[in-house]
Amino acid sequence: MAQQNFDVVIAGGAAIGSSAAYFLSADAGFKGRIAVVELDPGYQFSATALSAASIRHQFSNAENIRMSLFGTQFLREFATRMAVDGSAPDPAFHEGGYLFLATDQGLATLQQNQVLQSSLGADIALLSGAQLRARFPWLKVDDLAAGALGLSGEGWLDAYAMMQGMRRKAIAQGVQYIKARVTALRESAGRVVEVVLDDGRALACGAVINAAGTGAAALSAPLGIELPVRARKRSVFYVQCPEALPGCPMVIDPSGAYFRPEGQGFIMGIAPPPDQDPDATDFEVQHALFDEILWPVLAARVPAFEALRCQRSWAGHYDMNLFDQNLIIGLHPSVGNLYFANGLSGHGMQQAPAIGRALSELITTGRYQTLDLSRLGWQRILADQPVFEVNVV
Repeated sequence: MAQQNFDVVIAGGAAIGSSAAYFLSADAGFKGRIAVVELDPGYQFSATALSAASIRHQFSNAENIRMSLFGTQFLREFATRMAVDGSAPDPAFHEGGYLFLATDQGLATLQQNQVLQSSLGADIALLSGAQLRARFPWLKVDDLAAGALGLSGEGWLDAYAMMQGMRRKAIAQGVQYIKARVTALRESAGRVVEVVLDDGRALACGAVINAAGTGAAALSAPLGIELPVRARKRSVFYVQCPEALPGCPMVIDPSGAYFRPEGQGFIMGIAPPPDQDPDATDFEVQHALFDEILWPVLAARVPAFEALRCQRSWAGHYDMNLFDQNLIIGLHPSVGNLYFANGLSGHGMQQAPAIGRALSELITTGRYQTLDLSRLGWQRILADQPVFEVNVV
């Protein structure tokens, strides 16, 4: 079998990989061949497809805010950008907003974040306890000092449709998708020269993007690169409630629990306690988490939830950056053509458009052109200087 040659090989074809493939193939200055290697083209186990499928601007550092602002713009233009042969995909983007709630203890952080978010163009309003009570009468606010509400640009969508839309557009622009798993990267003289697949093939390459999600660390380890990314299980529960909650946004409780409307019901979830959050090895739903923590917390916040019924549930894996819960993007200094885009820690889908654009810029011009993400590169990891993200949901 003759060896195939590609200018760029992307390991992982979900939101990040397909976004990079789209932006590279759409760049008029890039004439090379692109291959995306993805074992699960139906995205059955993709972190994005199994997530709460939401987008927000309410982060604590500027890079995350700016990436998600671009994500909103991209979603608003999605049908036009991703149209193929007159068929326009619909990501069903609903700008229902995010509502971050804070007690007195968290008020200063909420206020500081809101000032930064607004200065960068996010449409975020700070509401007092009285204003929360008036706007959301179904919400218990006695212990709350304030809430930050996204008035526009934040909301939820069909993440599967978004991924498939980018994938279909990339293919229409000449990208080749290969159903396989990358098992190894062969290096020579400080560069990856071949990408080895589980079917025995080896793809010659000019550059590689590691967008392998929870498999990214294992892929990089044989090259002597320790990626601080591990799989963490997150369960999502779909419930129905006998009472309506008019105007309900995506609500983030001070406990970290969240809920938002979905069809005739709601989806909700919460991260397990740190001592009960090991490396994820299966997709079994954490039912005890719902019964013992999530339901009691949210029933105390929304009295109507005391009578909710859980209809179904599922679990997915976050590619959690244990170093500082932020994206790791760009080249590693020890390998001259291996680009990383890993450790999104639960906000990968919403930031995928900005990350794909950034990777395309790095590969085609050698530097960021539209949004400088250099602070989120490998240097902070190697220098042990974390850039923490406070608002991890």
